[in-house]
Amino acid sequence: MVRTIAVLDDEEDILELLRTYLTKAGFKVEAMAEPEKFLKTVAKEPPDLILLDLMLPGTDGLEICRYLKNRPETASVPIIMLTARTQEADRVTGLELGADDYITKPFSLRELEARIKAVLRRQQATAAESSARRILAGGQLVIDPEKHEVQVNGQPVELSLAEFKILELLASRPRRVFSRDEILDHLWGQEKVVVTRTVDVHIRHLRQKLGQLASLIQSVRGVGYKFEE
Repeated sequence: MVRTIAVLDDEEDILELLRTYLTKAGFKVEAMAEPEKFLKTVAKEPPDLILLDLMLPGTDGLEICRYLKNRPETASVPIIMLTARTQEADRVTGLELGADDYITKPFSLRELEARIKAVLRRQQATAAESSARRILAGGQLVIDPEKHEVQVNGQPVELSLAEFKILELLASRPRRVFSRDEILDHLWGQEKVVVTRTVDVHIRHLRQKLGQLASLIQSVRGVGYKFEE
């Protein structure tokens, strides 16, 4: 199966470079420079993965990331940020909004290809995990791994891939404390390149989305997190 990658970047030379290289690598590439056209395209036909430049003229790439993660048709599509911003705060902000990885410019095309394949493998692994439908908190929380869906009191909650995997991991063994490193290993495996603070970012975002059920995810000082019904 040919995977589709949608690219948004305002630099035409980078678009052409990515289109040529990734096509040769076996992907179908939709490369665009205009945010409005890009958003319409991915909403109509969601790709398998998005490469998103954060520094766009007149448009904040972080806001586009936020928009995509809040739309049901694109919420589960993994996003890799392309950015010239090297400060940790910028990268953490992007991850907090639901991006799955980042790579700084200038970048190696071989590294980018490896990152893309790693993210797609993680997504595929999540989809291939146990399809058992998990009903928790007296029926208030429903986790469906097969459909990649979460419901709170009967209402769907859109989670990023990382948020979903964290919730599923914690809920798989209630009251068992998972360290930040264990959670990172579950998310990234041997390919992890992020700091442990990233776990706290995803947990905070996950709690916000769970709303009144946020207390199910409890912090254990100096250790990590657990699911407590």
